[in-house]
Amino acid sequence: MAILGLDVGDKRIGVALANGLLAIPLTVLDRAGEEADMEKLLALAREHGVERIVVGLPLLMNGNIGMQAEKVLAFSRALSEHVDIPVDTWDERLSTVSAERLLLDTGMKREKRKGKRDAMAAAIILQAYLDGING
Repeated sequence: MAILGLDVGDKRIGVALANGLLAIPLTVLDRAGEEADMEKLLALAREHGVERIVVGLPLLMNGNIGMQAEKVLAFSRALSEHVDIPVDTWDERLSTVSAERLLLDTGMKREKRKGKRDAMAAAIILQAYLDGING
């Protein structure tokens, strides 16, 4: 089953894909407004035969829902109205920090890291989801 993982930010959406037990970074989409964002995500879902979408939920460190999590929940609700497949949220605390560390450990230069960090964060979120449902 193909699953799309999303790291939704104010400026970019990191996208990852899993076709089994392993999530891989796919792409980063620049935000262009809700309708345009939904169309891009729908096209990716169709292209890869996606059967589920997992959206990272940026909870506060104490587990509460903050302002950014509210934005992501609104995005998730809008996305679920545009697709005929399940849209789940998954706790994404520290995923961007982990992604930055992974990319830093590879020796990647700062400019390149910035472009890949969001897709890597999406892969980390999706991998945590896969591990959680299969563990």
